[in-house]
Amino acid sequence: MTPDEVGARLVELLGEEVTSEVSYGGVTVDVPAQRWVEAATMAATDEQLSATYFDWLSAVDELDGFSVLVHLWSLTEHHHVLLRTRLPHDNPSLPTLIGVFAGASWHERETHEMFGITFDGHPGLVPLLLPEGFEGHPLRKEFVLASRVAKPWPGAKEPGESDHAPTGTTSRRRARPPGVPTSEEWGPRPAADPAEGGPDA
Repeated sequence: MTPDEVGARLVELLGEEVTSEVSYGGVTVDVPAQRWVEAATMAATDEQLSATYFDWLSAVDELDGFSVLVHLWSLTEHHHVLLRTRLPHDNPSLPTLIGVFAGASWHERETHEMFGITFDGHPGLVPLLLPEGFEGHPLRKEFVLASRVAKPWPGAKEPGESDHAPTGTTSRRRARPPGVPTSEEWGPRPAADPAEGGPDA
């Protein structure tokens, strides 16, 4: 099946809430979060699609919410499909896919750890990659990148700029990507003056 045919088949099976888009030779099918498991099941069990090979599952922080994606492949028909759903930034959760693809377990654990997305029904969303006691979700865009405290982001300067530019020169832009802290957000704080009733008073 062509990518267009794969997308059209899933839209036909799942109904009007589902849309498909073909780009760069592949098809992405957008499904509502409440039909996540149904869409993956249909892609795997439909005779025409037979996308029974679970490749990977992950997420993308879009700032206004998360996109969760799963890539499936058909070993017999040699086509693939990318299923995508959207979740809000506040308390994002999806039902687990491990009842359809046992291999989703590891990927859901990683996605939970890195993005803070909960997979309802997963038997053990325990840490997989980060050290014990680690706080936060490193692949969220608001996560502060501590490494950028020690070494500035390379893209913060325009080509040809340096730390020794003549006084009064300005950059065409001052880009600060998500995760790179300002001096107000990170670093040592001056000691409070006891006379002002600070925490050390």
